Amino acid sequence: QVQLVESGGGLVQAGGSLRLSCVASGRTFGSYAMGWFRQAPGKEREFVAAIRWSGSFTNYQDSVKGRFTVSRDNAKNTVYLQMDSLKPEDTAVYYCAADRFGRGDAEYNGYDYWGQGTQVTVSS
Repeated sequence: QVQLVESGGGLVQAGGSLRLSCVASGRTFGSYAMGWFRQAPGKEREFVAAIRWSGSFTNYQDSVKGRFTVSRDNAKNTVYLQMDSLKPEDTAVYYCAADRFGRGDAEYNGYDYWGQGTQVTVSS
C-alpha cells in the first residue's frame, strides 16, 4: 500500500506561483510513476502532469505546458508540482496519484493510489 499526502495549496492572485508537494509512504515509491490531476467544481477530474520514476520522462496537459513543472525527489519520497503564471481557470482541487506500473500517462484509470487533494484558488 502507498499513502499519499498533498500540501502547498492556497489562495493566490492571477500571475502568481504555488508549489504543491506530495509525500508518499512505502518503500517502492522510487519505482512508481507519479501524476497530478485536478478537479474543478462541476467538472471531471483531469490530468495535469506526470513523471516516471527516474524523472527523465514527464508528461503535461497542453494548457499547463510552459507554466507548470513536475519533479520528484526519490530520496524524500516526494513529488512536486511547481505552478507559475497561474490563471483563474487553474482553480481546482489538486490530487497526487501513484502508478505502480510506472507508465506516467494521462489516463485516470492508470493510477492505483490517490491522495486526499489540496485546494488551489486563483483570484482574478
